Amino acid sequence: MSRIALTSGAYQARSIIAAAQRSLNLFAEKNPTDAPVPFTYYPTPGTRLLGTSPNNVGWRGLYAATNSKLYGVSGNTVYAIGSDWSFSSMGTIGTSSGPVSMDDNATTIALVDGSTSGYAIDLAASTMTAITGDAFYGADHVSYIDTYFLFNKPGTPQFYSSDSNSLTFDSLWFANKVAYSDHLVTLAVAHREIWLLGQTTSEVWIDAGAAQFPFQAMQGVFIDYGCAAKYSVAKTDNALFWLARDKTGQGIVLRGASYEATRISTHAIENAISKYPSISDAIGFCYQQGGHVFYVLTFPRADQTWVYDISTGQWHEWCWIDSNGIERRHRANCHAFCYGTNVVGDWESGNIYALDSNAFTDNGAPIKRVRGFPHMVEDGKRVMYRQFIADMQVGTALPTNDATVSLRWSDDRGASWGTPVQGSLGATGEYLTSIQFQRLGMARDRVFELAWSAPVSTALNGAFVDARVAAT
Repeated sequence: MSRIALTSGAYQARSIIAAAQRSLNLFAEKNPTDAPVPFTYYPTPGTRLLGTSPNNVGWRGLYAATNSKLYGVSGNTVYAIGSDWSFSSMGTIGTSSGPVSMDDNATTIALVDGSTSGYAIDLAASTMTAITGDAFYGADHVSYIDTYFLFNKPGTPQFYSSDSNSLTFDSLWFANKVAYSDHLVTLAVAHREIWLLGQTTSEVWIDAGAAQFPFQAMQGVFIDYGCAAKYSVAKTDNALFWLARDKTGQGIVLRGASYEATRISTHAIENAISKYPSISDAIGFCYQQGGHVFYVLTFPRADQTWVYDISTGQWHEWCWIDSNGIERRHRANCHAFCYGTNVVGDWESGNIYALDSNAFTDNGAPIKRVRGFPHMVEDGKRVMYRQFIADMQVGTALPTNDATVSLRWSDDRGASWGTPVQGSLGATGEYLTSIQFQRLGMARDRVFELAWSAPVSTALNGAFVDARVAAT
């Protein structure tokens, strides 16, 4: 009997004859060298309801301020969210859809929504007012650096700055993205450096401390990639992540650090992205949990969520299952870490959730988990499959749970699938339950796939397969 170890993330290649592996709502963790397998696959976190905004409209942004309090925008209403998950309205803004951006200077939060308007939240007084002044033009994104707020000027190559420790503006405090003539899509600050992401190219600026305008371009730093989706940009670990475009095409996911942009997407991910009806609406955020750091990239119109594990370099899918059993993009539309909790806002309702690794449902609804296996071939010969044993953690189900796992397989290289067969994950305490499937027929090229949605703690190492080459 041979062990099948799983070593890659989600990888459905351009042609299924190369790879047809899904990793849905499962992420990989690298094991020590003396472990039975190199990777074990664990359930992605479930969602636990924390509260619902009074207007019960989808969340556009969440922000943990430097005063250790949480703020968010649900529909057109700005809320201060307490540690008891209560909601206090701070007023309304002029738009009701699309992501918003927030940052603060320890006394004031600047909030922009992609329009020509902006808003200032006084952290001490808990009041919100409009940002005024002829030299404020609105923005898609705001970032803070060295006492200054920075904004992109939509539809131009320009970015501009507030005065120091203020939300007042000097009409001369602006600059053009200079290295190439494309417009500025968005900006972000990482490692006290300003990344100006254009339509097809990018460059890095720093605070040089000049009196007339503090910022200047770093000499010799030029990045031949721009940004395909202004809200796909997310920051963690002094690095930026975004969905890229350049003069030759689009749809690669990049990590920007040390003045370089490194491709992190795979050909399989890029092939999937190339089929989406739109990618300019992509939304990204980062979160950390259990020693893993993740970049979450959602495509609203394509109804798809991909997640990159920065810790392992592997991708997996997130999905939510609707009432018709259809796979949809994950409920999380935005994220903030506050009150010791990874908080996410629902894209459709006013719900905010905790991303909880000990929750095994999506706010009570089942979470579908799927793991595909590599092609099994034996030099083109027919192979008889006598037994498949799933190498999984078992015995964690509650007595009232129907804890099952299903196995299906394809004998035409992943083009079609047979009817799934069921196995038990074992009742509580049955830690030696063996999930066995017998007499599985014959094939020249077989792909196995395990799936389950039981609300229990599980882990998957792979499988053991008893396979024999046929005599004829």
